[in-house]
Amino acid sequence: MNAAAGFQRITGLAPLDYALLAAAVTTLFVISYFKGRGETDTRDYFLGSRKTPVWVGTLSFVATEISAMTIVGIPPIGFTENWQYLQFFIGSASARILIALFFIPAFYKFNCTTIYEFLKHRFGAETQYAGSSFFFITRLFASGVRLYAASLAVAVIMGWHLGWTIALFTLVSVIFIGFGGIKAVLWTGAFEAATFYVAGGAVALYLILHIDGGLAGAWHTASAAGKLSVFDFRWSMKDPNVLWAAILNGVFGSMASFGTDQELMQRLLTLETRRESQKTIIATIFASLPVTWLYLGIGTLLFVFYRQHPALPLPANPDKILSDFTIHVLPAGLKGLVLTAIVMASIDSPLSSLSSSFITDIYRPLVRRDGTERHYLFASRVSVVVFGLLLAWIAWLCAGGSGRMLWLAFKINGVTAGSLLGVFLLGLMTKRAVNRGNVAAMCASSVLAGVVLYLSEKGVAPLGWSWIIVIGTVSTFVLGWLLAPLESWLGGRAQAVGQGGKD
Repeated sequence: MNAAAGFQRITGLAPLDYALLAAAVTTLFVISYFKGRGETDTRDYFLGSRKTPVWVGTLSFVATEISAMTIVGIPPIGFTENWQYLQFFIGSASARILIALFFIPAFYKFNCTTIYEFLKHRFGAETQYAGSSFFFITRLFASGVRLYAASLAVAVIMGWHLGWTIALFTLVSVIFIGFGGIKAVLWTGAFEAATFYVAGGAVALYLILHIDGGLAGAWHTASAAGKLSVFDFRWSMKDPNVLWAAILNGVFGSMASFGTDQELMQRLLTLETRRESQKTIIATIFASLPVTWLYLGIGTLLFVFYRQHPALPLPANPDKILSDFTIHVLPAGLKGLVLTAIVMASIDSPLSSLSSSFITDIYRPLVRRDGTERHYLFASRVSVVVFGLLLAWIAWLCAGGSGRMLWLAFKINGVTAGSLLGVFLLGLMTKRAVNRGNVAAMCASSVLAGVVLYLSEKGVAPLGWSWIIVIGTVSTFVLGWLLAPLESWLGGRAQAVGQGGKD
């Protein structure tokens, strides 16, 4: 037996599968090299000199929004539950329109490199520092879960140890993003989005062709099992999947994820004009829904397939359903496509946005104000390495967890994302002048959200996890509003005392 045949026997992957993956990863590095060479300043490194085409911005946004959590996290929902996850997209689409109308014009008005610079212009430096810090916490933990999800799937398919898989993903991400910056992220994102569509479509077609009765038979079986339910019109404060709660969470969650999170908004800031940026986020509505529905549908088709083939073993952890199906059922070529899609989804990491926020919002104003552009560019690349190691550490910690990975990511995001959204809405919707009060409001609201989440998970509070971000948003907005007059009064007294001392 030759080496290739022996390796295929161990991993279940054929040379064709490895060739597809190798070609995709090579493409990443080629794009990174040609797009990243010649960078001399952080404007080019973080904003791509604002020369991104609309179609590239759209597909890159979709690649980041989808991530590995959709590729491996949504099929288990379709497999074990139904299609009610799509209710969130109604609110999400509405949120994108609101972001196009209100958020993007404000960010372009102040020519922001990071969206937290808007908070500095609107309120003051302390609010900017707090906003950026909250972003670090939110994005690091949520992206750590995403990295874990992708690494787990690849580890199952390849037969690798989870720790080595996490390390490999981190190394690839650090190299290509550290060198190429946001331009590498944008153009590889467009390539990654294409792999999501192709791989998902190929798997869905394979399942349809191997299900008795084809698409009609699958539809009948899934419908009888309640797997095609999209809307839940019940009234419940505890269940996050009821229609009104899902839409509400979609609006608040997407405004927080897309409008106040540097990872996704950074892509929109690379467009030359405000109007192009607005066109891009509206276009993502029509680019994201099909791929979300596609991977939910794959989960449903897997349910029907395994019901018709009861002799096939199911994984103990439903999160592994797509990975297990890929390695044990799919033929050569299709295995490579799925593996490539998962790897591409995992490599589209938040390292560029974390670096841009750290350098622009923290390092420049607080650590090194008089550095050269060459120094800041070097510091940016060093920070990519540091954040990459942090993400790997968090992903490794997730290995001891359990439960739906997608829901875990949402829960982690909700605790701090509400505080960010609340302070942005306060700046966009009111003329209140408050700075340090915002910091207090954000901290208090995140603690409140964390407590409510804990009580909800323990069954003490009759609230679903989707309420966490709503509570954080409203409490931050209200507290900031109420603290504004007090901060103004205290500032006036301090000024009066200072003037009195001079007299």
